[in-house]
Amino acid sequence: MSSEPPPGSGEQPPEDDPFRKRPPSDQGSGSPYDTPYGGAQQPPPSGGGGPQPPPGGQQPPPWGGQQPPPYGGQQPPPYGGGQPPPYGGGPYGGGPYGAGPGYPADPLAGMPPLADSGRRTLARIADMILVGIVVWLLTWAFGVREYNVNGNHVEVGKSVGQSVIAAVLYIAYDTFMMSKYGQTLGKKWLNMRVANLDNGATPSVQTNLIRSLVLWVPFAFCCACIWTLICGGWSYFDKPYKQGLHDKAAKTVVVTTG
Repeated sequence: MSSEPPPGSGEQPPEDDPFRKRPPSDQGSGSPYDTPYGGAQQPPPSGGGGPQPPPGGQQPPPWGGQQPPPYGGQQPPPYGGGQPPPYGGGPYGGGPYGAGPGYPADPLAGMPPLADSGRRTLARIADMILVGIVVWLLTWAFGVREYNVNGNHVEVGKSVGQSVIAAVLYIAYDTFMMSKYGQTLGKKWLNMRVANLDNGATPSVQTNLIRSLVLWVPFAFCCACIWTLICGGWSYFDKPYKQGLHDKAAKTVVVTTG
């Protein structure tokens, strides 16, 4: 599957968000005059700041009279002539992003590693069990699992009323927990959280609502098992960000917390 270019949702994380990524100045610009870790830049020698040329107008060559060859004596390949690394070549599975000159910045730079898809599945199962218990209790209390057909009492495993309750509870649970804490109980148990892809911050209520609607509306009303496999299982094959379809819709990723 093709990689998705780094999104630009435009959301600005709050200043007190402990998960927001460092500003670009902390990561350096890649200039040869940058100091490590975003320190002050050393400007190139200017025409008026160095020693004056001797009489006759000749400027003595630097470094003892010899011009050192660039790049350790080797001529670098022309722009675009190198072979970019394959997907997964970066420390966070970011592929070619941030691999060097000519590549865009890696959106995952400054964030923890991406969460394993297997752990994400276990966390989702745990959340479904927790919310499913509440759904079952409510539908049992209001009798929405039962209705009459031609005078015969029929009990069904799922009804429209139950679907509405399930959708509302699942969406409310995911949206509230991840907007406030960046993780559901299942994700907290397995040391994961949801983050904006562009800035690493905890997603806003609007972003989490989009994510939850994509995940839970089809689950509750039409194709629970199939949609869960497609939407959540997408992260097993997606490169380079391991996103489910709900992550792609909201421009989020799931990262580890420890």
